[in-house]
Amino acid sequence: MTTQSAPEHGDVAPPGAVTYTEVSPQELLASGFAAPRINDDPWLVRWDLLDPGVDVDRFVLDGLAETVDLETSGSTGPSRSWRRTREQMWAEAGLLAGLIERDRPEALLSFAPPRHVYGALASVLVPARLRLPAWYRPRYFGALPDPRDLRWAVVAVPWTFSILRRHASWVSRTGHLSVLHSTATLPLAAESLLEETEQGRIRLVEVFGSTEAGGIASRAWAPDLPPWELFADVEFAPHDGSGDETGDGAGGEAGGASGDETPLVVRSPRLAFRPGDAPADVWRTGDYVRRLDDRTFRFDGRRDRLVKINGRRVDLDRLEESVRSVLPCADLAFLPVTDAFSGENFDLLVVPEGEGALSVTEVRAAVGRFDARPRQVRLVDRIDRSDTGKLRRLQRPSLSDAGADT
Repeated sequence: MTTQSAPEHGDVAPPGAVTYTEVSPQELLASGFAAPRINDDPWLVRWDLLDPGVDVDRFVLDGLAETVDLETSGSTGPSRSWRRTREQMWAEAGLLAGLIERDRPEALLSFAPPRHVYGALASVLVPARLRLPAWYRPRYFGALPDPRDLRWAVVAVPWTFSILRRHASWVSRTGHLSVLHSTATLPLAAESLLEETEQGRIRLVEVFGSTEAGGIASRAWAPDLPPWELFADVEFAPHDGSGDETGDGAGGEAGGASGDETPLVVRSPRLAFRPGDAPADVWRTGDYVRRLDDRTFRFDGRRDRLVKINGRRVDLDRLEESVRSVLPCADLAFLPVTDAFSGENFDLLVVPEGEGALSVTEVRAAVGRFDARPRQVRLVDRIDRSDTGKLRRLQRPSLSDAGADT
């Protein structure tokens, strides 16, 4: 095992700020996806130096346990364990690799922790598929590897885009960036990065999926927000018509006429299963979509992020994106809540950029521009999120209010 310090380059942190420990491919696979040193510390794996005569399929499958247990992010409640076979993992890594392979990447930089399915696939197995040198960086601050005018693949989580904006000169010294994003709604910082960067230098690919279902669909991002296209081994499945619960199984109703809003139910050979349970054939995702044809759809929102107030439905993810564009703050989040008067409602948490930087009145004025009125606005020190950037619906009570109203 060797170490490599990221070199000093313009806006990149000085040497010694981040040391990437070189780990062999064998060590990486043997450590397991949940190992603290694989998730919490920076590392480098040279898949590109694997002997050309080695069958990488056999090498990886032999290096993994027969089944892999991965945890949900805990964004909607307690984290739960879901199991996949190593063959399922390797097959999905191939699908993700195919999304960026056309850009001919020469190196990969990942920010996604391997303890979750997206990180296990994209940080560990995708570079193995493509035989790329792979750097993993788990922290917001610190140095980036030397870009060396290479064509890079970047495995992004929501805060990655802010990092790339801060390191604009690093981006400019790459030959090309293929950015793969999953885990959450695309942040506004992603669009800002694309606007600020030379046209054609970055291609952004989004993946639609979950821990339980794995990758469901993908799209290459564009300003007109093209529809999502199902992965080749995924198809729409019938649903029971209720759309109230997620889980396996399906009723006899059709998946919804073209253009109609319908719960997203899919059939896939890569569905995860709970330890001790039989693998499921069908999964109801908890998402609402509008099917355009047998292979494409538009996303209307998640069941747990849609609230109906006095007959009007509010998509909290879209509202959050709109408010972020006009309200300067360090972070903000809308939380769905039950309300004795209206049944459903939402609260707003805001982290000001500094003490006294915002008042509740200013926040309400910004939100009011979008014809929305939170039940309560709270100014807080921080917002509790998972390590992939997802909002935890159950916020820890230790958050301290800088101000609140009702």
